[in-house]
Amino acid sequence: MEIILATRNRNKVDEIRKILNVMGNDFRIYTPDDFPASKDVEEDGETFEANAVKKAEYFFNYTGKTSIADDSGLEVKALNGAPGVFSARYAGESVNDETNTRKLLEDMKNLKSDERMARFVCCIAFASTNGLKTFTGLVNGRIGTEKKGSKGFGYDPVFYPYGYKVTFAEMGDKEKNSISHRAIALNKLQKYLLENG
Repeated sequence: MEIILATRNRNKVDEIRKILNVMGNDFRIYTPDDFPASKDVEEDGETFEANAVKKAEYFFNYTGKTSIADDSGLEVKALNGAPGVFSARYAGESVNDETNTRKLLEDMKNLKSDERMARFVCCIAFASTNGLKTFTGLVNGRIGTEKKGSKGFGYDPVFYPYGYKVTFAEMGDKEKNSISHRAIALNKLQKYLLENG
């Protein structure tokens, strides 16, 4: 099957590729970089699902190929769900992971250990000739007080999933990709594909 991963985020592309490969899927994977004339889709939705759907539909309509789009981020309970859909630009436009993580730690510096609950959310939108489907994955955890680990990306160095004493950034790919929000959502997609041919 030919599919487009509707993201220009190389970290997401690499992680999704690894998860799909572990699942044993026989996909020929493209990205927007393979279609230089395609436009960047503005992520202006109020939910992860809205943004994922917008990207998947655009690339399916543009190329005619089955498209998978991911929108994901971190929700901190004490911050009323922030950074949420603004996770990639929490510290402003044209920022990086380091800047976003620094702002998050600063915003949470006065919170006690039991006030640092958070969750990672991922919505996968799947657009094909059979229509549109969405699949959501959640991982609950807490935010640490400092960065730990050098793997992963985004807020991985400060996120401790429940039941673990290490951050996502301290885990190897295999371990993280077996429990992550993205893996959970993609596993639901995998089940859908198996059940629907």
